[in-house]
Amino acid sequence: MTEKLSFAEKFGYSLGDMAANFVFQAMLALQLDFYTHTFGLTAAQAGTLFLVVGLGVACLNPVMGVIADRTSTKWGKFRPWLLWTALPFGVIGVLTFTTPNISPASKIIYAWTTYILLRVIYTVNNVPYASLTAVMTSDPDERTSISSYRQIAANSAGFIIASLAIPMVKFFGHGDDARGYQYTMGLLSTVSIIFFVIAFLTTKERIQPDPQQKSSLTQDLSDLFKNRPWVVLFLATLFYFTAILVRGNVMLPYFRYVVGNVDLYAWFNGFGLASLLVGVACSTAVSVRVGKRQLFMASMILAGVFNMLLLVLPPSGMVAIIGAEVLRQFSFGLSGPILWAMMGDVADYGEWKTGRRASGTVTAAVVFALWAGIALGGAIAGWLFSLYGFVSGAEVQTPHAQSGILLTASVYAGLAFFAAATCLFFYPISREVNQKIANELAERRKGFAPRTS
Repeated sequence: MTEKLSFAEKFGYSLGDMAANFVFQAMLALQLDFYTHTFGLTAAQAGTLFLVVGLGVACLNPVMGVIADRTSTKWGKFRPWLLWTALPFGVIGVLTFTTPNISPASKIIYAWTTYILLRVIYTVNNVPYASLTAVMTSDPDERTSISSYRQIAANSAGFIIASLAIPMVKFFGHGDDARGYQYTMGLLSTVSIIFFVIAFLTTKERIQPDPQQKSSLTQDLSDLFKNRPWVVLFLATLFYFTAILVRGNVMLPYFRYVVGNVDLYAWFNGFGLASLLVGVACSTAVSVRVGKRQLFMASMILAGVFNMLLLVLPPSGMVAIIGAEVLRQFSFGLSGPILWAMMGDVADYGEWKTGRRASGTVTAAVVFALWAGIALGGAIAGWLFSLYGFVSGAEVQTPHAQSGILLTASVYAGLAFFAAATCLFFYPISREVNQKIANELAERRKGFAPRTS
């Protein structure tokens, strides 16, 4: 089966993920530090905000999947949402990283309001975007290739955020971090708007549900919970993003308070994320040989091992710390495209078993786990900081608080990676089964009219 996509379409699609990740990666790497060091929230307040809003808005993901599946325009079901959400996404991204000159109580209200709006617009944008992977092509290997493009773009945004955001904040702020954050996110959000429009213009939806398929939310949800690969992927995704958030939120405080030199954070991330991009670039070639399940599992185990190495490395041993991060990020990068490609495979599995396709619902339900993991990871990081006596805005932390920062960055995040690997032992779609499903569905779809817009 040959269903190849052009470089232009893959690249254009990937820019949508780069656009979203200018904000997403800022949430991963900067938001806890922004709220506690610049905005003025305590660690416990920030952790509670992440959990309550995260879990609440995560429930919007399945709803958005249902809405996207039932959207019908000349552009398709999923593409138009990129266009409709581009401007609101950019504006809200700036507002969330703005520190208004208001009372502490009003600041809390402002933080909750803008964070809720950011999470809502991200969901409305990202669920249709992620669902596009499943309908641009039915070729399993081509889906992995698409996902590799988008992961390289997403992690390039991560590289920019992790390596350049703090220097940009200092450059634009001239000693005023609040202004620096606002200007930095303003620049990145403007680029995001442009990239979302390009992603809309360059992609096409080719796979359509059976024209005879009747719309039934009850049946879609029933099919979902009977879909074993979806259940496994849901749990793996939950732990995957919990690990990312616990690790991501703690590294800037680690360099600020444990290493004692926040400027080294950019070098640490620069080398690590460069290695991650290499891992992402290798992912498709490796998965073609060993299968997505095996590669994803190995990636999580290795990421957990290298993550825990941080516990035994002295803060002064920066060469060793960066070396461990290079190995961790390469291992982690191998899994990046796989998760998103597996969402399309799980949608195929559901259609293969039931005769019904609901790409948006399947994708949104996995993305629900993504956001639940982000909420849980952000809350765990904030609460652990509070448990170990972290003091927001302090110039130095107690030895006990420093120990908590180190344990959170190494052991607690590593355990979440291992939990994700454990889930994948129960994922039933091997490479051979994946190809069998793709071939049989291609035969069934021969009578469907393709969309050409």
